[in-house]
Amino acid sequence: IEPVFCGNPLCDSIAQYKLQMASREEFLRENNLDDRPIVALLAGSRRSEIKDNLADMVAISRNFPNYQFVVAAVPWLERELYEKILQGLAVKVVCNRTYDALIYAEAAIVTSGTATLETALMNTPEIVLYHVPKIYEWLRPIVLKIPYISLVNINMNREVVRELVCAKLDIEDAEAELRSILIGGAKREKMLADFAELSAIIGDSGASDRFAKDIVNSLR
Repeated sequence: IEPVFCGNPLCDSIAQYKLQMASREEFLRENNLDDRPIVALLAGSRRSEIKDNLADMVAISRNFPNYQFVVAAVPWLERELYEKILQGLAVKVVCNRTYDALIYAEAAIVTSGTATLETALMNTPEIVLYHVPKIYEWLRPIVLKIPYISLVNINMNREVVRELVCAKLDIEDAEAELRSILIGGAKREKMLADFAELSAIIGDSGASDRFAKDIVNSLR
């Protein structure tokens, strides 16, 4: 079969969502957020990912008092899972509002998965974070056949976003990386330019229609 690339339906989902999403002011008010710039935290969609990654993300937030760190929670997991990790910390949780949190964020810290590509397509600079057992750090060069784990870097075939894949996170290094992609940071403009290139590779919205038309044409 001759393969055909028609685009990624994520572009359709994002474009469609933007047509009906709340304004920034509404989003802040509805979720009891203040007017400080947002750093979105996406710790994953599975219980194990959140347990492994959210604590490291929160640790990064401690030295950024001029920003509000907002966890984008998934609706199929109980809120207590997040609150247990966030207990006593000035980190907010919004549920089932991931796209809003990303679109209105100045930057994001994202667990590896589809969300890394969604974040880039929304033009939000990001760090990719994934906690792994120590043995994986040793075995990674042997078992991993490609040098990257995030969909952004895989699609671009180079490091566009920093991947922090480790058993023990270097908090100072992670903080420096986050500062570099905030407004005024040394890496922000280059990352946004890379995201524009990525968007051109992925294609515009309308992928689903293009897929359907190609299928119909193939059957004729």
